[in-house]
Amino acid sequence: MKRAIPVVVLSIAGLVPVWLYQPSAQSSTVQATTPAPSTSSSSSSSSGSSGTNVVTTTTVDTEKGPVQLQVTFSGTKITAVKMLQQPNHPQTTAAVPVLVAETLEAQSADIDTVSGGTITSDAYKESLQAAIDDNAKAAAASPSASASEASSKTVDGSALSTEKGPVQVQVTFSGTKITAVKMLQQPNHPQTTAAVPVLVAETLEAQSADIDTVSGATITSDAYKESLQAAIDAKG
Repeated sequence: MKRAIPVVVLSIAGLVPVWLYQPSAQSSTVQATTPAPSTSSSSSSSSGSSGTNVVTTTTVDTEKGPVQLQVTFSGTKITAVKMLQQPNHPQTTAAVPVLVAETLEAQSADIDTVSGGTITSDAYKESLQAAIDDNAKAAAASPSASASEASSKTVDGSALSTEKGPVQVQVTFSGTKITAVKMLQQPNHPQTTAAVPVLVAETLEAQSADIDTVSGATITSDAYKESLQAAIDAKG
């Protein structure tokens, strides 16, 4: 059985990043007659330059509300996940950044269910797997995808010692594009745990180390940005 990740840690210092996703404009309703998720509509994808593929997933209707994702791939690598629809519920709001961060880390739908957000987590994983399957079909039909993967490069940033603990990032590039950031070392502290997904998502958005410091995690944020810049410089 998979472990459950508590969402309460993300409430610290108001760190839930609203720009990571777009909540559904519709109000959530409880469908008492629909205890299990049901999938509607069909997924679609669009190919961009440099092997980029954006997949809009099917909508999964749950008791809490609809769940729909937009997943961006570089070759077979997941580089971004955006919520197009999600239940209008505090537990969902807290769970989504955790699910997105775990997806970027695991590069699959084999991620943990977030405690308190089980229904959303299950629908998210179902929708994510559909996107992965759709991209795999597109990649098989496009030889340029493998060429894009071949140009990827992974660089370790500098390891920094802070009063909270060590900080070091590992950055994956596809050409000059930052496609993934992984923490090799980080302080074992709740505020750091909550801040890291925000910092990673901001990095993928900004494509640089010129990102905001996370409130309540200034020390970790500053070290993260310094290690990130070192990786960018080392990549050349």
